[in-house]
Amino acid sequence: MADLEFDRHFEPAHGEPVAVAEKVTRVTVNNPGPFTFHGTNSYIVGEETLAVIDPGPEDDAHLRALLAAIAGRPVSHIFVSHTHADHSPLAARLKEATGATVVAEGPHRAARPLHIGETNPLDASSDTDFAPDRRLADGEVIDTGEWAIEAIATPGHTANHMAFALKGTGILFSADHVMAWATSIVAPPDGAMADYLSSLDRLAERDERLYLPGHGGPVRNPNRFVRALRTHRKMREAAVLDRIRKGDRTIPEMVREIYRDTDPRLHGAAGLSVLAHLEDLVARGLVETDGPPAINGIYAPA
Repeated sequence: MADLEFDRHFEPAHGEPVAVAEKVTRVTVNNPGPFTFHGTNSYIVGEETLAVIDPGPEDDAHLRALLAAIAGRPVSHIFVSHTHADHSPLAARLKEATGATVVAEGPHRAARPLHIGETNPLDASSDTDFAPDRRLADGEVIDTGEWAIEAIATPGHTANHMAFALKGTGILFSADHVMAWATSIVAPPDGAMADYLSSLDRLAERDERLYLPGHGGPVRNPNRFVRALRTHRKMREAAVLDRIRKGDRTIPEMVREIYRDTDPRLHGAAGLSVLAHLEDLVARGLVETDGPPAINGIYAPA
């Protein structure tokens, strides 16, 4: 069984261009927090004609930092991995400044319809105004001759999440799907655990050797790390089942036991993660509930 070891060592150098691979520069936004770690990573690819991957949040200083790193060179494309407010909103102003084409899987959407009476607790973190100039199909490659980037659908963290492979280099921009510093948040209704696990399986079949994520430092030996992530999620699923079999009936009860060593600021997100597991367990017939799986639902063994 693979052991999951997180690497939290990271020097963000906020606002400064940092070379992280040949023809790849990172600029990190100064927006640290419990969900963003030291900040959101934007990446600039190329030397003559550039691509920007994940322009980041609406932030004047970051726009200035990106434009300084671009240094007047042409930008042909702005790639957006997904529509959370720390990744996509700056795309519009960067497009205005550079004339680049904004490409992504599509606008923000939930992984499933809302249940009757359900509200989306993640609305404030979603960029519902985002609309790409062109929607990317899974497996589509944009090739400028200087660089070629393949779009890989990796739903789970959000329904429209994509990773981007820099062809011929062994590099994958994994955004929030796989990060070295922590597990990705999978929170219904925006995210879905079954989708997330399937996306991990898909990445495990690929041969990239280095992941550059949306937050924190690089993921080295990514195939091993992805397998460990999947094992971790299956262990979390087993912990949820164990709590239900021991008599826990509500998500807060489960969170108190399963996440007892977790920063209390993250307990709300932990509850949504438990809900994501419960949605999957109910769909597979392993758990019963008193209606559609919900954050305030009552759960029992099937």
